[in-house]
Amino acid sequence: MRLFLFLALLFSFSFSFAQNKKLVVLGDSLTEGIGVAKEAAYPALVEKKIHDSGKKEWTVVNAGVSGSTTASAVGRLKWLFKSKPDLLLIVMGANDGLRGLKIEESEKNLAAAIEFAQAQKVPVVLGGLYVPPNYGKDYTEKFKKMYLDLSKKYKTPLIPFILDKVAGDPKYNQADGIHPNEAGHKIIADTVYQEIKGLL
Repeated sequence: MRLFLFLALLFSFSFSFAQNKKLVVLGDSLTEGIGVAKEAAYPALVEKKIHDSGKKEWTVVNAGVSGSTTASAVGRLKWLFKSKPDLLLIVMGANDGLRGLKIEESEKNLAAAIEFAQAQKVPVVLGGLYVPPNYGKDYTEKFKKMYLDLSKKYKTPLIPFILDKVAGDPKYNQADGIHPNEAGHKIIADTVYQEIKGLL
């Protein structure tokens, strides 16, 4: 009888452990949540929404690093993928755009990140970003189009603009006008969750 109970408990534990799922959010300071508490940043809020939907087996990993550019994407993924995630959301490129880096390089870096994930059978969602018109209309339009082109090429779901309803509105941003405040992160979390919920 004791052996039966032990085996049943072991099976239950093993099954529960096997069902754990992980979503990695690869990003920069927007994802890291600079200026707000970690639990108020959108990755943590997305995790709460997932749990509230009944899918408590999911963990959302905030892999945001302030100041990072797309050049770091693949290197970081090689380390992050040691934990074998089940879904990847890439929200990168803002710092590339703010620094006026070549769009071709940013696109190549993001493509390499997507290919790395897909080679390991991990589905990818791409979060699109816009940049201010500092470098001219041609640059901003090409930057915006970059995400659409990548989404089409690699057949990945695309969140067209992850800062939709947040960017440019003082109510949802910190004093720097760039980084979202807690209210802004709540809107971003809603936007992200609506896109990924069908993939969970």
